[in-house]
Amino acid sequence: MFNSRALVVLALLLHSVVALVSAKGSNSTSQWKTLSGDAPLVIARGGFSGLFPGFSSAAFSLALITSVPDVVLWCDVQLTKDEAGICFPDILLNNNSDVQDVFAKKDKTYLVNGASTHGWFSVDYTLNDLANVFVTQGIYSRTNKFDGNLYPILTVEDVATQLKPPGLWLNVQHDIFFSQHNLSMRNYVLSVSRKVVVNYISSPEVAFLNSIKARVSPSATKLVFRFLGQDDTEPSTKQNYGSLLKNLTYIKTFASGILIPKTYIWPVTTDLYLEPHTSIVLDAHKAGLTVFASDFVNDVPLAYNYSYDPVSEYLNFVDNGDFSVDGVLSDFPITPSEAIDCFAHLGNNASGQAKPLVISKYGASGDFPSCTDLAYSKAIADGVDVLDCPVQISRDGIPFCSSSINLIDSTTVAQSRFSNLTTVIPKIKAGSGIYTFSLTWEDIKSLTPIISNPWSTYTLYRSPRTKNAGKYLTLSDFLTLAQKSSSLSGVLIGIEHATYLAEEQGLSVTDKVIAALRKAGLDNWTAPDVKIQSTNSSVLMKFKEKTNYGRVYKIEENIGDALSSSIEDIKKFADSVVINKASIFPETQAFITRVTDVVPKLKAAKLPVYVELFSNEFVSQAWDFFSDPTVEINSFVLAVNIDGVITDFPKTAARYKRNRCLSEKVPPSYMTPVQAASLIQVVTADYLPPAEAPNPPLTATDVIEPPLPSVEPGLAPGPTGSSTVGAPPPPNRQPKIAAGFFLSSLAMLIATLFLL
Repeated sequence: MFNSRALVVLALLLHSVVALVSAKGSNSTSQWKTLSGDAPLVIARGGFSGLFPGFSSAAFSLALITSVPDVVLWCDVQLTKDEAGICFPDILLNNNSDVQDVFAKKDKTYLVNGASTHGWFSVDYTLNDLANVFVTQGIYSRTNKFDGNLYPILTVEDVATQLKPPGLWLNVQHDIFFSQHNLSMRNYVLSVSRKVVVNYISSPEVAFLNSIKARVSPSATKLVFRFLGQDDTEPSTKQNYGSLLKNLTYIKTFASGILIPKTYIWPVTTDLYLEPHTSIVLDAHKAGLTVFASDFVNDVPLAYNYSYDPVSEYLNFVDNGDFSVDGVLSDFPITPSEAIDCFAHLGNNASGQAKPLVISKYGASGDFPSCTDLAYSKAIADGVDVLDCPVQISRDGIPFCSSSINLIDSTTVAQSRFSNLTTVIPKIKAGSGIYTFSLTWEDIKSLTPIISNPWSTYTLYRSPRTKNAGKYLTLSDFLTLAQKSSSLSGVLIGIEHATYLAEEQGLSVTDKVIAALRKAGLDNWTAPDVKIQSTNSSVLMKFKEKTNYGRVYKIEENIGDALSSSIEDIKKFADSVVINKASIFPETQAFITRVTDVVPKLKAAKLPVYVELFSNEFVSQAWDFFSDPTVEINSFVLAVNIDGVITDFPKTAARYKRNRCLSEKVPPSYMTPVQAASLIQVVTADYLPPAEAPNPPLTATDVIEPPLPSVEPGLAPGPTGSSTVGAPPPPNRQPKIAAGFFLSSLAMLIATLFLL
């Protein structure tokens, strides 16, 4: 069935053989606390099912390309009416295929382990019947854009002989059900084991494993008992799995290992925080059982302890100092591959490459409220290179660090006694706000900060236990904190709305910043390095005239190109640039459509390029990056050679710089950059998202601004009482920009095959 008349899209790397041969071996086996002392296995559930429809030829092929060379392909075995074994994730065919369209109104209801279950079942169809049934993406939160490729259902023999995986794992989930339909899973598994190499066979049914244990070679095929929920009942013994877990010596009589949900090892509280690990891995190893952990995916909320970083989660199972599981079952096999081979056993003293600079976005604002002392302290502890402070100013002229001039964005001010200070100022933003220049510093210090939740529309929230933790710092206090840290290479001071503050509020934020820096002894190029960032050329021009600090020009809008004239203008007032990710890899519905030449042009003009914003939440990344923030960072660094990563999760980027795979002459496939537009080429025409207009180029008129106005003496400070409305901005005031892989440097070859 692999050679169906359907359209099959296979992903191949031109140099995949070289990459795979060199991928393993950098990690000493002596460090592993697995039962054998070898590195843990990466088991790809249905191939790379986190992206492509699981158990499809494309999913299996991508898993082989992007994973460690000894990756094991997982196949859930279902039996057809004529006793063929197919790889399919569920006993219900309608959960991951278009069977309901091909065989409309042929759904049935059967008892499955005593539960009435309705749908389309494999036992009602022959293998030939299923020739025109195609697998689809069964998890609705994942992209369905590849469903039009008509991937056929594969047999176990197809996967073994056509793909030739390094390892094959057969999981038999419902032996009793098939027996009730006069189909012998035992006979099929033993028969197929004589035809192809089957390395692992697992089942949650004790009777099935007992029935085959004497017929398989323990040196060739390992039997693994799969645990379901602790309160679920194992159908042959009628015991619940929690009880069976207490009798490991009994399990050892029919299996050499156990497969358990990851929460058996690291339990999680109801509010998604880790509890202390259990002793199950150590107990199983003591009993001579290997331990495999399941349920690893990148695209669901993890325990908050992991800060939405899936690599951190894997490392907690394989490199925690106490034990290592013997393998992990994952929908995204690239992530455990890089975790095991590139990041495990690094230690705190592992040196990293100099670039890219890791620049914080409001400190570690993914874990604590932005710009608080706790966010800054965690960023430093996490290994940030450059600590940022976006400067705001209070009514009494105190400069302090805050992510927004509008206090509603970062504090509970709207629920405080200052709620009557709501003001509408179109020059700053549409809608109402309570602005920093309306309160004194003492007032602002009394406010409760709130953590940012930029992805709340996806019901993804940041650490609830720390959502109001920390306190704000004056610029002076921030600089003192930075100077005490020996690990920082610099600070980044952001300045916005300087013209409005000078003209309308009588506050010179630039003068206040210069004074604070001089008071801190940072008026010369000393450690830490000082950079001033602004979207306004007028601000940077003033700093060029009065100081020797580095100057960073931030281009807020997405651009598709940068004209030579605009770059020359930038060089007149700035010595580095910040751009958005979309100005490098434009996207359409979260698919990368191309790579621009913005970075090469800026770097050719000797302007270092810093890029924002790198977050850990999987919805912040294009599908091309496999819901993995490390893959995303790696692609920007290696594919376009950016100079700095601006991130609200500095720990992820700082760890990336220390990964051992970057030092290899031929990087493994899981540490090579994605190739732009490779995935969207695999989408069939009827599933293609509509084309979007290209981002406009950056022009000279977007960059040049009039000088900053001087502060008018005696100008009254900002509002102190009821709501006021600012006048609309005059035309062209402070003009700004008008508008607004899968792998690798090795190169991805997308082969579209029309097969009969």
